[in-house]
Amino acid sequence: MTLQQAWQSPIAPGLSFYQATVGPRPTYPKLDGSRRADVAIVGGGYTGLQAAYNLAKGGASVVLIDANRFGDGASGRNGGQLGTGQRWWPEELEEKIGYERSKALFDLAEDAKRHLLDFAAEHGIDIDFIPGQMNVTHKPSYKRAYMDNAEIAAARYNYPHVSFMDTAETQERLGSKFYLYGVRDTGTGHIHPLKLLIGLARVAAEAGASLFEMTKAKTFRQTGGRTVIETDGGDITAERVLIACNGYIGNLEPVTASHVMPIRSFIGATEPLEKFPEVLPGGEAVADSRFVVRYFRKSKDGRLLFGGREAYTADNPRDITQHIRRQIAEIYPALSGIDITHAWGGSVGITMPRQPFVREVMPGVTSIGGYSGHGVMLSNYCGKLYAKTVLGNDDDLQLFKALNVPPFPGGARLRTPLLFLALSWFALRDRF
Repeated sequence: MTLQQAWQSPIAPGLSFYQATVGPRPTYPKLDGSRRADVAIVGGGYTGLQAAYNLAKGGASVVLIDANRFGDGASGRNGGQLGTGQRWWPEELEEKIGYERSKALFDLAEDAKRHLLDFAAEHGIDIDFIPGQMNVTHKPSYKRAYMDNAEIAAARYNYPHVSFMDTAETQERLGSKFYLYGVRDTGTGHIHPLKLLIGLARVAAEAGASLFEMTKAKTFRQTGGRTVIETDGGDITAERVLIACNGYIGNLEPVTASHVMPIRSFIGATEPLEKFPEVLPGGEAVADSRFVVRYFRKSKDGRLLFGGREAYTADNPRDITQHIRRQIAEIYPALSGIDITHAWGGSVGITMPRQPFVREVMPGVTSIGGYSGHGVMLSNYCGKLYAKTVLGNDDDLQLFKALNVPPFPGGARLRTPLLFLALSWFALRDRF
């Protein structure tokens, strides 16, 4: 492992605030020669690295590769919000799959939250944790749903940390009159995602996992009950394989690619807001009720980190800041002239039902991804659960495996344009 200064990711635009504030990032070697392992992992984000750490700690030999640098994907560039539960509110999920399964998935997500915070504390990883999150709505018709959410969380899901906010409280806690109602969750918070990623890679390496960056997986083939991964640095032969590429799966594995779709999301970081103490005075993170979610929070040094974008295309915008600045000014008119010091983007892996995709895509090869914007907690924990399954301890992953996650319609040629049309439609509907 060596240290390297400034780095511009070839797969995601812009220099992130996160990268600018972690100091020199550790680098790991490129694979040079063939390897054998009990488990091979493709993807060096939260899922892959957590799996590598737990497998190596449990005595398995592990080889992990990433086509780029650890943290270049969503794990190192996301909004940093932990959230609570699954992507859907528990009462929404309950309507789809019933109370028993919904409660089990909610409890699993709470385990995931505790695991992330405990893991960071145990291994001395300073993740800049700041408590509190608010979900807010700009539509008055959502008032009853928000009131019910707080009551249901406490009464049916044993989660007393959510409270309903009327208009006055919502606008005071936001420092903005843009949103009408909300719920405040004091049982969660937000983090510096790249600090967690860097610490996780360090811990995985110390546990004995062999980690390789800048090593691209090309194909899989199966022979003699094993899987061979052909890479640009040599072949890896393993008893078990984990595919943990999420929104960067590309054409590597067709089953995953048909179920997990990448969409672009963009974040801007402003200069510190010393002159605007009314903005998020309690330090909570925020996500709104739009289908095309806007999400924002203040960093540990007082900057507004604002994410979201309404115009979905396959390409990156020429100027990320103009999209972000327009949305910031809509919510906080006083910040219309604020300096945006960093702007960056990346791919979020989503599925049709906005639920994780966990499936054995060929014998001995498991694919995990599609966290749909709710992956900071879930991706870490899914990596741990995969390792526990391989080591024979339990199979809590079965809760995700049992979810009905259909493929995107349209096949390889039509699924991307159809998705962009759908997202554009929902973005339009969000306005009314």
